[in-house]
Amino acid sequence: MKQLPAPSAPKTSSLSLVDLTEHTAKYVAAGLSGAPNTAKAYAGDLKRFGAWCQEHALEPLPASVDTLAGFITHLAESGKKVATIQRHCAAISKAHALKGLDSPTDDKKFKVLLEGISRLKGVRQKQAPAFTLATFKRTVKSMDATSLFGLRDRVILLLGFTGAFRRSELAALNIEDLSFSEEGLIVNLTKSKTNQLGAAEEKAIFYSPEFKLCPIRTLQAWLQRLNRTEGPVFVSFRKGGRLTERRLTDHHLNLIVQRYLGAKFSAHSLRASFVTVAKLAGADDSEVMNQTKHKTSEMIRRYTRLDNVRQHNAAQKLGL
Repeated sequence: MKQLPAPSAPKTSSLSLVDLTEHTAKYVAAGLSGAPNTAKAYAGDLKRFGAWCQEHALEPLPASVDTLAGFITHLAESGKKVATIQRHCAAISKAHALKGLDSPTDDKKFKVLLEGISRLKGVRQKQAPAFTLATFKRTVKSMDATSLFGLRDRVILLLGFTGAFRRSELAALNIEDLSFSEEGLIVNLTKSKTNQLGAAEEKAIFYSPEFKLCPIRTLQAWLQRLNRTEGPVFVSFRKGGRLTERRLTDHHLNLIVQRYLGAKFSAHSLRASFVTVAKLAGADDSEVMNQTKHKTSEMIRRYTRLDNVRQHNAAQKLGL
């Protein structure tokens, strides 16, 4: 009778319990960290909180409810906006969560304090204004696309508006993310503010019959000048107008938008204007969300800038 081979010993993990604990902590930290821009803001908020605690000889971590209440009252009395105060609270809450500590932000009395500050200071946030489609067309057509500067900036405005991009998404865009066809352009977003796990997310860009207003043909002209097949799409220049491979930052994108559209606008205005113009043109929320990648209709309503009471008003449809 043929002898069966002895059963092999079960495989053991090469990681010790200590190693596994460290890896777990790493994954938990990644889960709590959030978007890069948010993490950067939180770091500044925690630094401010730590300095205030040191000045008053208080413990920042774990912080008591009285300590946090004192700090938040200090921010309110210093003229900080409600949104800024709320962000500080979120940063402090995450810092406690990372250490496995109970956060003072969960205390009922503290929540009453925060509600009182919101009532007295108001919760309306300053929003990036939207421009009209007529203004945008006139601005883009007037740009000198015969220069590298003008061509790059025209692409930024056209692509940012038609793709409803966040400025961080525009800054992070790589040539490898672009897929051209006769039907248009598909932009693959590897990661965004609401897509931190890197799930497949795409934006569709379409041809415009007017060359100066066409985001695809303008982008293709810019890519020809870059003369490479990978790396950042939007880059800075050296003195003398020579191209670099240095990626533009969010700050640079803001300055470019303001250079052409005016100081009151920002790179975020491109996204807000897409929502507003699309809604005025009759697009429903699902169509808008398909491009902006917002998760709820409530966010679309927040993004829609209808400052003129005559815009999008049902009184025009009464039939009188």
